[in-house]
Amino acid sequence: MISYVSRSGNLAPFLRATSHAVASQANPVLPTTYVATEKVLLPSPVKIQTSYGLSKSVLTGPITVTSGVGSPNQVRYAHTDVRAPDFSHYLKNPDPTKKEEKSHAYSYVSVVGGIAATYVAKETVVAFVSSMSASADALAMGKIEVKLGDIPEGKCFTLKWRGKPLFVRHRSQDEVSKERSVVVSSLRDPQTDEERTVKPEWLVLIGVCTHLGCVPIANAGDFGGFYCPCHGSHYDASGRIRKGPAPLNLEVPPYEFPSDDLVIVG
Repeated sequence: MISYVSRSGNLAPFLRATSHAVASQANPVLPTTYVATEKVLLPSPVKIQTSYGLSKSVLTGPITVTSGVGSPNQVRYAHTDVRAPDFSHYLKNPDPTKKEEKSHAYSYVSVVGGIAATYVAKETVVAFVSSMSASADALAMGKIEVKLGDIPEGKCFTLKWRGKPLFVRHRSQDEVSKERSVVVSSLRDPQTDEERTVKPEWLVLIGVCTHLGCVPIANAGDFGGFYCPCHGSHYDASGRIRKGPAPLNLEVPPYEFPSDDLVIVG
């Protein structure tokens, strides 16, 4: 866009011409007599150009002139033939009819962003699951140590573990032989005695009846094991249901023997 700005009357002093003869020591001015022998054409008076006339004589093309008393005059051109720079050599695919291929930078950013999002999601899930798990002190209280030397043979020791009764029974060799001779196919919840014990002489059970959650009585019932007086469920010395409404055997908790005289339940 080109602008020409002028004010009315500013050019008038420059369009008038006068001449004066000035004497000097080298070339003095001498008076002469001039006789006109032919017609002398005097120059036409100087025409004072207005802003509009000046713009018409100097500038060509489509113009817009705004004039007024005491206001600037403006001549503006709108160049629509200026070509925009060609940036096609910066493009990976200069053909506009084809789809632009993704650059390597875009691929790198996508991969890194995906890895970062996966890591953040994984940490969020781990933190959420960890907040729902038991704390270290709760887990420590969930374990219980039982000294086996305090339990005589044929007796059952009852403890409280995680709010539930825990049976630790010291079985005799006759009881072990009797329970291992039972036909497993005749049981309601078939399990061998070997599957329910780590050491044959020690039986560790959760003392909750599988019928309605009552607490059975140890060393009682028709099979010499455990008896639930609430609804008449009878368990043998391996904690397997043999008679009554209970559908399943007594539950065996996770336990281990770190030594011969100690069992850790939890």
